[in-house]
Amino acid sequence: MHISEGVLSGPVLLGGAALAVGGTAVGLKSIDYDRIMSVAILSAAFFIASLIHVPIGPANGHLILGGLLGVVLGWAAFPSILVALTLQAVLFQYGGLTVLGVNTFNMAAPAVACFYVFRPMLAKSGPNRFAAAFACGFLAMLLSAVLTAGALALSGDEFREAAQVLLVAHLPIMVVEGLVTAFTYSFLAKVKPEVLTC
Repeated sequence: MHISEGVLSGPVLLGGAALAVGGTAVGLKSIDYDRIMSVAILSAAFFIASLIHVPIGPANGHLILGGLLGVVLGWAAFPSILVALTLQAVLFQYGGLTVLGVNTFNMAAPAVACFYVFRPMLAKSGPNRFAAAFACGFLAMLLSAVLTAGALALSGDEFREAAQVLLVAHLPIMVVEGLVTAFTYSFLAKVKPEVLTC
């Protein structure tokens, strides 16, 4: 779901950059010394997961693990995703440096939203935890796709069709993202519950 260089309009680029800077500033303030390792590990997981592209019709899709990053890291998802996207842009030319702010916001803002929506449900053990974790992963991917499609649509009428294709192409990946988040969160809750305390 990386938007490439030269696609977005100036106002969209500036707006995305400003929102990403604000989110990253809040995220950096929320990281204490004891959580640096969790941020680094999840940043690496995001980096690897979003490198694996699966062709879906005319588009490519990939996991982003936004829901998992959100419920584990909260606001720290912003700097975590920013670092991973910067490395992808520099090393593999995914996305680009001028669109880094928009891409970061499109993936990190849904993660933070899921933190606030699903964190209370996931804190309680019980049969609903798996369903809540699935919904968290699914919704984070859905919101990221909507934000990415919105950024494309705001940049010109010629991108509206591409925005629609992007949104529809990611529907199957949303299900996979939900399942990965649900199983991973359930596993961490059993073997390493202290990682999940934000």
